Amino acid sequence: MEPDFFPSSDMWWGTLGTVRPFSNYQPDKDVKEIQEALGKKDVVTLVRILTNRSNAQRQDIAKHFQEQTKQDLIAALKKVLSGDLEDLLLQLMMLPDQLEAHRLKGAMAGLGTDEETLLEILCTRSGKKLKEVSAVYRHMYKKELEKELKAETSGDFAKLVVALLNKEVSAGAVQRDVQALTASLSGKKAEAGPWINILTSRDSDHLDKVLMELELETGQMVDQMVEKRFSGDFRLGLRVLVQCIQNPAVYLAQRLVPMKPETVSILEKSRTAVYSRSTCLLHYLTSYTERLKQGSFQSNRGANRREGAWRVGVCAGTGGRRAV
Repeated sequence: MEPDFFPSSDMWWGTLGTVRPFSNYQPDKDVKEIQEALGKKDVVTLVRILTNRSNAQRQDIAKHFQEQTKQDLIAALKKVLSGDLEDLLLQLMMLPDQLEAHRLKGAMAGLGTDEETLLEILCTRSGKKLKEVSAVYRHMYKKELEKELKAETSGDFAKLVVALLNKEVSAGAVQRDVQALTASLSGKKAEAGPWINILTSRDSDHLDKVLMELELETGQMVDQMVEKRFSGDFRLGLRVLVQCIQNPAVYLAQRLVPMKPETVSILEKSRTAVYSRSTCLLHYLTSYTERLKQGSFQSNRGANRREGAWRVGVCAGTGGRRAV
């Protein structure tokens, strides 16, 4: 990495694709700088510190800030920040499961539903993680996540999101699952049931084999089958789920939404997150393209899927939590 981006111990990024705790972490010093930055409305300093610490370190900073100033750091940040930058830093201050619950709540707030955000979280998190998120959601909002999802969705799509929320891995035979999916497409109207049952109850390696075998038997790509035989939100849900099974890293890369120019400008001035994220993502996508050209990606799809999902999850600032 270019040394210009790392002029001193004020910046600490580990090797490519890795989020590490700040090596020279001094919470009292951070609290003092944050307090001064809040008084001056110096958002560059706030960004430099908060984006260059691990989540655990940010929680510790908030604790020290409370003890030393008798103020809540979140409330103090809200007074000096606004817009996308406020959203970014406040979300950085959340615990990981709190952030997931917050995003799910936001996806269901107001008129309409953000199906893409619901699907991103439900398709890329494990059943165990989703149970933890559900418990945090209950604590934060005094409501059951499953009931909220049912109220916001309908039909086969509702069945799919609930099945994803409650997914548990059970054993299955590859050929039997392939036959069930093939049979579901044989009638005039495709059956949603087998797709929901199989794709939400098998481990990722098993499903990888099932989908590859299905493509070999039918002579069609799975996403093409889904596009032709299903419709509406359920079709969207299946397409996302299939992509998360086959190439989750590519799906997550596509979900990295570009930030607005003014937010990027502040981040660039702080010389932190933008360089690390964009470089890591570029490295992964370049590597992915080369593997595809060499024909080696599909033959090692399982290993590449896990590595790629971890890399992009880290690039997105999740510490790899986005792996299936």
